Amino acid sequence: MLYLLLYKALGITLFKYITFRSIYAALTAMFVGFLLYPYFEKKLKDLQFRQTIKEYLPETHKKKQVPTMGGLLIITALLLAVLLWNNLLNPFIWVVIFVVVGFGIIGFVDDYVKAKLKNPEGISERAKFLSQLAVATAVALFLYFSGFSTELYFPVFKNLHINLGWFFIPWAVFIIVGSSNAVNITDGLDGLAIGPVITTALVFTVFSYVAGNVKLATYLHLPYVPGAGELAIVCSALIGASLAFLWFNAYPAEVFMGDVGSLSLGALLGTVALLTKEEFILAIAGGIFVLETVSVIVQRYYFKYTRKKYGKGKRIFRMAPLHHHFEKLGWEEPKITVRFWIISVILALISLSLLKIR
Repeated sequence: MLYLLLYKALGITLFKYITFRSIYAALTAMFVGFLLYPYFEKKLKDLQFRQTIKEYLPETHKKKQVPTMGGLLIITALLLAVLLWNNLLNPFIWVVIFVVVGFGIIGFVDDYVKAKLKNPEGISERAKFLSQLAVATAVALFLYFSGFSTELYFPVFKNLHINLGWFFIPWAVFIIVGSSNAVNITDGLDGLAIGPVITTALVFTVFSYVAGNVKLATYLHLPYVPGAGELAIVCSALIGASLAFLWFNAYPAEVFMGDVGSLSLGALLGTVALLTKEEFILAIAGGIFVLETVSVIVQRYYFKYTRKKYGKGKRIFRMAPLHHHFEKLGWEEPKITVRFWIISVILALISLSLLKIR
């Protein structure tokens, strides 16, 4: 809005620059987050939107009930900053908004069932998954039929890319839905998921800026995507909103983000990776999300395999996702969270180094 009003209409050049708008998008989202938190906390408590604890979780994880749906605060701060600082004529911005709102609604319904109807499992996995597929498929079809590039690029190899053609549609759905669920799986300890969200968003702030700049993209042998630079502002706003939330979500948490937060933030990161043609960078920068998801998949299928073969299911981890395994080993929750953050920072640095490795 400010871009159209102050730059396009009034010609104030300062508002043309993505770097300037990115910084103030982050600060705006952070300020809005801090400003609105007391109101959100009061409303969540008044409406009794409190986390319902699952019985099978580790004893150390069963705390006094804490307000959930804090992801609404992140989404609100994020969207306000995006609407204020982005070029709203850019179709990528509306794709991102659609994804955040769409997955946010799915998460909200799931959280509502858990908090108000006292069902710790939420809506059925089938209903949740089909809803995610519907939103992601709508995005994939829009991109495909609007002429968006269907090329898939590989990091490190400067000239290695393949045209997915119509297969771009299921690929896009996989990236968005997979990323959404990966963040959701990781969101199990105070501050655990939001830390890697911040580091991954930081990586994509840089990659988005480069992808939208023809000179930098050409120099670094990265795919040039016209208009992708505006996504750097979105990622900056995500960082600001996430930092404000982390202030209250850090151990011991005053609020949980809930599925309304984890599903929408994961889908947002997947969408940005898709739009910047850096899907494999997402797997590296978001390596914590990948590890958590793989731990669940491996645990589930190994249990089924051993039960079928030996008559009794066996487990590789003491409990999945991976952070619960370390809880079972006796690690304190803050130690698990901070160590996962450290790994996330390392993965972010590795991802940024790939800007130059070709």
